[in-house]
Amino acid sequence: MLGALRVGQPLPEVLLRSPVEGDNLAAGTLEDELRGRAVQLVFLRHAGCIFCRETVADLKQAREEVPDYPHVLFVAQGRVEQNRKFFEKVSWPEAPVIADPSRDIYRAFGVGRGTLRQLLGLAVWRAGRRARKKGHGLGGIQGDPWLMPGIFLIFDGVLAWRHQFGHAGDHPDFESVPGDEINPSVSGLSCQ
Repeated sequence: MLGALRVGQPLPEVLLRSPVEGDNLAAGTLEDELRGRAVQLVFLRHAGCIFCRETVADLKQAREEVPDYPHVLFVAQGRVEQNRKFFEKVSWPEAPVIADPSRDIYRAFGVGRGTLRQLLGLAVWRAGRRARKKGHGLGGIQGDPWLMPGIFLIFDGVLAWRHQFGHAGDHPDFESVPGDEINPSVSGLSCQ
């Protein structure tokens, strides 16, 4: 489990060699997907989550507007076909997405279930209002609705940055996420 992994530490070989399947992927293992570039690994909650829809839209916009934005690789708990339908609905069918219905990769990165407050607290309701103002809504639940999101920046097999989510609707400023210029050996990198 990577919950204890610190920024600047390499990912375990057993995790990197894990086979993956999904849409728009380069090859067969997680290492193949992460090789040679900065990759923002984005763990989505479930297909009906308003914040997942907001996250996908905001990341698509950041990729279009920010030069040298890191490669985005989604991890979703749905099966391949379920994930494909979701990404078609959110207008990013070419997005690379790993299907993880068993949630093994979620567990490996320490992305777990939230508390009642993290999923239904006042901050979540405020975040829901923000997402609705952007035109996003709820959909049908597919998978574990208690699952929290996760965002990690991996560079050359090293955890270079992560966003620590306070609640389900917590939302980093995607345009300020470090990119290809990041060097994990530089001191001062930390979780946000």
